[in-house]
Amino acid sequence: MTRARIYKPSKTAMQSGRNATVSRGNPWVLTYPRSSAVKPDSLMGWQSSSDTAQQVTMRFPTAEAAVKYAEDHGIAYDLNETKTRRVKPKAYADNFAFSRNGAWTH
Repeated sequence: MTRARIYKPSKTAMQSGRNATVSRGNPWVLTYPRSSAVKPDSLMGWQSSSDTAQQVTMRFPTAEAAVKYAEDHGIAYDLNETKTRRVKPKAYADNFAFSRNGAWTH
């Protein structure tokens, strides 16, 4: 079996705001990558595969819980850490501040 992937998914394009969540309380996901080739189904033409592990998606509240589950069940895994975003607070009034770098012109 292939190595599982533990990661925190990003927000969808339909979500706005910094506190929007994808998973309703369980932000960490354990999934398996595709291990066999995908071929078109002869009847419908949809993608089909004999790989059922790719359909498994488990959600966990923390990365430690996901890692503990994988280690307890003997699952090889790769942990992908998330990159945090540094937010620089800005205000409209900062455009007119005396300490502003550069000259303000119309």
